[in-house]
Amino acid sequence: MKKDIKSRSSQMTEGIDRAPHRSLMKAMGWSDSEIHSPIIGIVNSKTEIIPGHVHLDRVVDAVKAGVREAGGHPVVIPTIGVCDGIAMGHTGMKYSLASRELIADSIEVQATAHPFDAIVFVPNCDKIVPGMMMAALRLNVPSIIVSGGAMLAGKVPGVKGGKDLATMFEAIGSYNNNTMDGETFLSYENNVCPTCGSCSGMFTANSMNCLTEVLGLALPGNGTIPAVYADRDRIAKASGRKIMELLEKNIRPQDIVNEESFRNALTVDMALGCSTNTMLHLPAIAHNANIDFDIFEANTISSKVPNICHLAPAGPHHIEDLYFAGGIMAVMKELDKKGLINKDLLTVTGKTIGESFENAVNYDTEVIREIDNPYTQTGGIAVLSGNLAPMGSVVKRSAVDPKMLVHKGPARVFESEEECIDAIFGSKINKGDVIVIRYEGPKGGPGMREMLSPTSAIAGMGLDKDVALLTDGRFSGATRGASIGHVCPEAAQGGVIGLVEEGDIISIDIPNYKLELLVDDDTLSKRRKNWIMKEPTIKSGYLARYAKLVSDASKGAVYKE
Repeated sequence: MKKDIKSRSSQMTEGIDRAPHRSLMKAMGWSDSEIHSPIIGIVNSKTEIIPGHVHLDRVVDAVKAGVREAGGHPVVIPTIGVCDGIAMGHTGMKYSLASRELIADSIEVQATAHPFDAIVFVPNCDKIVPGMMMAALRLNVPSIIVSGGAMLAGKVPGVKGGKDLATMFEAIGSYNNNTMDGETFLSYENNVCPTCGSCSGMFTANSMNCLTEVLGLALPGNGTIPAVYADRDRIAKASGRKIMELLEKNIRPQDIVNEESFRNALTVDMALGCSTNTMLHLPAIAHNANIDFDIFEANTISSKVPNICHLAPAGPHHIEDLYFAGGIMAVMKELDKKGLINKDLLTVTGKTIGESFENAVNYDTEVIREIDNPYTQTGGIAVLSGNLAPMGSVVKRSAVDPKMLVHKGPARVFESEEECIDAIFGSKINKGDVIVIRYEGPKGGPGMREMLSPTSAIAGMGLDKDVALLTDGRFSGATRGASIGHVCPEAAQGGVIGLVEEGDIISIDIPNYKLELLVDDDTLSKRRKNWIMKEPTIKSGYLARYAKLVSDASKGAVYKE
């Protein structure tokens, strides 16, 4: 036994007074050798209700093999997860973002009650990845992340190109609009999600998995190796071996992640055109590392960083295409040609991020555009502000049709997602409208539901190039079109979005980062005097407590300290 690398677990394994503890360990079949070895926690978010997690026992078994090979004793602990796709469009989605805090808290509880020497985190989907990253930085013991990997893109017989969950949601609009027949609709349902893994586009889960590499918390390849490839097992074994090296060298997450790491993350985020949900999760992760994160920094970085990837929903490519093109390391090397990456930051490899991408190759300049031939000269995400969102709002600029980058239109106001969906399928939305969905924020929802259904319905009915949507809730990483989320302050906080009335003109100017309600201050003051807070829809249980504790979206919707 090496005392220096077993300092945490020795609290529960060493000495005469820990004989009762060891007897309980022996009740689980542990040998003396295992008890006195470094004990490595493996957080396994496997569940049989999330396609991205159903296979994680396989990944965890590979991690355990790597840990044992390097002399550690692996111990698996669980955490919860929510499938955003299956929770979409009903009350269940209110619990998705809120689950992120439970995930981080539950890991803190387990890893402190049972002090592991180091931890391997095995997440895959939307809130599980950031929840585990939050826990890693909060606990600050030697850690590494190895995810479950991406789903392969679907192939629908007779239809060209790869398909994904977003195209299935859009197919609902096409079917309801009588532009897709029932047989084709069923063929989509049967084929768009062909394997296990996180949904195949640059949606939230894959955005966050890719950023684990950029932040230095995962080995190169973690963000893009497909779930069903043997390479995923190999990187899991390598991560199991690597955690023992990190423990030996006492390299901890807060030795790796700093303010410059987050600038690198924002830079790659802009280049990839990641999910707008990164603007919730990156501030939350930074908060757990005691790092200040200003979401408006995204605009500063976006103005300098070209968008060089158009993965679904912005374009035809999927994560497997990015993997074959060279992955995140090839993207970073492309960005480094213009000096946009800080290369001197440490990673879990034990090398700097610059050393990690030094030998990367861009194998496909259609998937990863060369830096001098980008899709746009500015990044994929924009943070808008103005009298309608003085604390910010977020849009995936790279997925907006050029004609909608600047738009003025009449507000169509809905107090919930369900009301909006009924209006869309009832053909009550007209070209030029600006749909406003409010009381869906962290407090007002509560839970800040992700709304892929209304945006997909709009796209499926062919209105995505003519209609804008904005909300104090959030949109899926699979969303395309002029969909502006995270409007802050939210309606439940007395934000101006709660004062918008049917027919008010809303001005959207994405290139200039502006979102304005064209109503004079006197009128808004009168409306505010008559404003009545909407009655909460959930008054008990976890979400009622969450609503009391959660901060606003601009701060990452973390709990108030």
